[in-house]
Amino acid sequence: MVRDGLYVVAVGASTPIGRDALSSAAAVRAGITGFTEHPFMIDTAGEPMRVARAPWLDIDCDLYDRFAALLVPALEQVLEPLRLRWDRPLRLALALGLPSPKPGVPADLAHRLGALVASCFPGQFVATATFPVGHAGGLLGLNAAFLKLSQGAFDACVVAGVDSYLEPETLEWLEENDQLHGAGRLNNAWGLIPGEAAGAALVTSSAIAECLPTQPLARLLRVGCGFEENRIKTETVCIGEGLTAAFRAALAGLPSGERVTDVFCDMNGEPYRADEFGFAALRTSESFVSVSDFIAPADCWGDVSAASAPLALALSTIAGQKAYAKGTYVLVSTSSESGERGAALLELPLRREQ
Repeated sequence: MVRDGLYVVAVGASTPIGRDALSSAAAVRAGITGFTEHPFMIDTAGEPMRVARAPWLDIDCDLYDRFAALLVPALEQVLEPLRLRWDRPLRLALALGLPSPKPGVPADLAHRLGALVASCFPGQFVATATFPVGHAGGLLGLNAAFLKLSQGAFDACVVAGVDSYLEPETLEWLEENDQLHGAGRLNNAWGLIPGEAAGAALVTSSAIAECLPTQPLARLLRVGCGFEENRIKTETVCIGEGLTAAFRAALAGLPSGERVTDVFCDMNGEPYRADEFGFAALRTSESFVSVSDFIAPADCWGDVSAASAPLALALSTIAGQKAYAKGTYVLVSTSSESGERGAALLELPLRREQ
């Protein structure tokens, strides 16, 4: 029986290591990587840049077309459970995480993607909101969905995110800022692997979840947000205060006596991000079975920025569905370069080993 509350009932994905959520999750669990050499972008050491790109997309495909090719399949997957007839029109919203402003990303991207969604899914969404802040965009969208769904403003919300670092201008910008991973004396062994992906999660009220033919994937207990003043690319030292605030707000939803067993985060190889997570983890360690035992899927599909949170929701819920999650309570966290921080607490249903 479905209890009162909000539920994740479906997920979708399109990543360099899988064209749907299940195949992407299986690849992450197996440790398969999508890293490859860029066909023509060369780093300062004269070596091809290492990237994680969707292999079915032509490298010459422009940024908007890449976003469209990644996003639409993820949305199609997540909307599949709603292909039912309802007694009344379903009030469905879309919260879409997008890249923060950076070289290579056109200023009209949000507008064009909004038009794309309206064209591909006519009349499907009664409201759409975008969150163009990169990594934390999906969790800001999830927080907005949590509030609106709790107030009864909508019946369901698709929380999605899409991003790509594969534009040449973006890759050059990453290297100029010493963020691009590379080997050799002149390169950065502690940088990120640029990736591209889309993810989506369908969050519904308990009333809608009860009507679906499949069991919910997870119950959404709480979403927390924070803001970090001491950010990367500034002359400051980050001690994780913003992420700690997000952790604490999300962990307030943890039932008494319980601890988080599974952690999914957006660490990407950069020391700044690892240090921040470490500080937040130390301050809240009593809420975890083992906070250092986390999954960082950037090891497999690279840094996917705005797609990070919806994809983490997909990975965590599939781990519960397939019975390889370590336990019942999951924390997902993401951090944007512009300071936004997010965390979400989920409760997985108890399932037998399959």
